[in-house]
Amino acid sequence: MAPGTVVFDIGNVLIEWDPRHLYRDLFDGNEDLMEHFLETVCTPAWNLEQDRGRPWDEAVRTLTAEYPDCAELIRAYHERWEEMVPGEIPGTADILVELKERGTPVYAVTNFSVEKLELARRRFDVLNRFDGVVVSGAVGLVKPDPAIFHRLFEDFALTPADTVFIDDSLPNVEAARSLGMHALPFTGAARLRGDLTALGLL
Repeated sequence: MAPGTVVFDIGNVLIEWDPRHLYRDLFDGNEDLMEHFLETVCTPAWNLEQDRGRPWDEAVRTLTAEYPDCAELIRAYHERWEEMVPGEIPGTADILVELKERGTPVYAVTNFSVEKLELARRRFDVLNRFDGVVVSGAVGLVKPDPAIFHRLFEDFALTPADTVFIDDSLPNVEAARSLGMHALPFTGAARLRGDLTALGLL
């Protein structure tokens, strides 16, 4: 039987997010210095703890104490976060709207700070179109931990086999697939449209 529910990731599926959009300017285009900073100071692991629920003020305070010479650059990650999000991923919002118009239930499971997601929802109306959302920062769980998917199933009475999951991260896709979901790696709206059409959803 064809699946009847679609679950989206948000970052780099519906809206673009990349700290380089901000730090390229802050480092005056010096790619090497920028990459070194993002690999050693404001690292993906540090950012993930905010996605897990750590307050941003605490995160900035702790990291600034460790790297006082980088205090201004660290604060910018928090205070100028919206500059990391230049806009929507072309075409994906249209797909979500089409699914809604066809009566398909649409949900999201996202690694996202609660306070930053609120900022994003003010800018991008498509993020307010879901039937339900599991936000990592609210539940203290992050993908690809299977527990966050179980939270989705339990909170919204969803069945894995009836659910399509879309994410740009292969570990997240593989985790969803291992739980019995139809999991699609996101590489662009055109391919996603084809995949969902093949599943009978568009």
